[in-house]
Amino acid sequence: QVQLVESGGGLVQTGGSLTLSCVASGRAFDNYHMAWFRQTPGKEREFVGVITRSGGATSVAGSVKGRFTASRDNAKNTVYLQMNDLKPEDTAVYYCAAGGTFSSKDNDYTTWGQGTQVTVSS
Repeated sequence: QVQLVESGGGLVQTGGSLTLSCVASGRAFDNYHMAWFRQTPGKEREFVGVITRSGGATSVAGSVKGRFTASRDNAKNTVYLQMNDLKPEDTAVYYCAAGGTFSSKDNDYTTWGQGTQVTVSS
């Protein structure tokens, strides 16, 4: 089991950029596919992106395609979400998650971080 801690959230203006980080501690980080989800109050958790164990493949949601990129550094036990051209509708709490399936479904992920708030002002 791994433990996950996100960081890098904050307040940014429309069109700005942020990079979120998620550091894993515990066992065998590179055993896990890593995903990013986001959630706003009153709404269901939304898939943002996922990266394979090796980092060789990624997939992102259509709403962020061309703007967000997932990457990882297994030597640092860290996964990243680079977010460019941010929009007010990207405002949410962002979570990283670890799982054994390369999936966009939140119930395929067994371990979650505590989340980091991203706020995009218009």
